[in-house]
Formats: sequence, C-alpha cells, structure tokens
Amino acid sequence: MLMRVETSCLLVVDFQERLMPAIHQADVVVANGAWLIQIAQRLGVPVLASEQYPQGLGHTVAAIRNLLPADAFMEKTHFSCAAERDCMRRIDALNREQIVVIGAEAHVCVLQTALDLRAVGQDVFLVADAVSSRSPRDVELALERMRAEGVRIVSREMVAFEWLHQAGDDRFRAISREFLR
Repeated sequence: MLMRVETSCLLVVDFQERLMPAIHQADVVVANGAWLIQIAQRLGVPVLASEQYPQGLGHTVAAIRNLLPADAFMEKTHFSCAAERDCMRRIDALNREQIVVIGAEAHVCVLQTALDLRAVGQDVFLVADAVSSRSPRDVELALERMRAEGVRIVSREMVAFEWLHQAGDDRFRAISREFLR
C-alpha cells in the first residue's frame, strides 16, 4: 500500500523543548521532521502536533513550532495520542486512514500512539529517520516491535515520493528543487 496525499495526515509527536536535549541525534531528527512537515504543507496533507504535559516538558521546539499554526497543537497527558480523547477526536475529524508518524520518544509516546492507532484500524507509517529516543537501543526495539504489530516503517523520502506519486509536474519540480537535492 502506498501513502497518498488524499488519504494521509502527518502526526508530529512530542518534539518538546525540555525533552529534545536528551534525545539521541535530536538535531537530525528535528531537521528531518521539519523537512517532512514542509512537504506535507506544500502538498495539502494535514498536520497535527502533540505536546506531552507541556507544563513540565515545555512546548514544541521552535524549529517545528514555527512551521505550524497554533491550532495544529494538541495537549495530552496520556503517552498515546490515541488514548487522549481530545487528540483522537482531532485525528478522527481529519477523516484520513493513513497516519504518518514522527516524533519522540520512539519507545514511549510514539510506540504507544502507533500501536493504539493500529488497534482502531488506522494504517500507520512510522518515519524511521524522524523518530528517536534517549537511547539508540530503545529506538531499535521500538521499531522492531512496531513492525511486528503491523506498523509500516518508512523513510522521509519514501513518504515524500509516494505523496508526490509522479515526476514531471509543477508540484514535483518545485519540491524537487527545494527539498530533494
């Protein structure tokens, strides 16, 4: 199954100010997340972003926060976005069956969100180069577990090229020039 613009949304999980300094390769993961958010926006793919207990972990890092409108953010206390009633209501309202997930931490909030979304019948695509945890081993274990549970593990370029679907049109040329060099 390919990811499609008309059936996808992008879910950005907990790229937060007080968490990211402890995350393995945080700069790379945030940059990859920002890259994918910008492509989603250019192609009209809806983007939602969660914040886990922002009073304690701070808000989303500026590199991501500055790309999104204020109404894209959802506050939560459950680790899983899908376990948080208001978050799930927002996800459901998009009416998209393909959920592309990026964020931190891979073995906690990202994993629980992905597994809960699978449990309610969503097709979940985890962008491996746009997730991380404090420990690389936790990322590895989370990816293995998610794959075993039916989450599709993809790269940011896989998402972009599947959303684009074809070369040769103005949309592809514009995104290629800016993002795919």
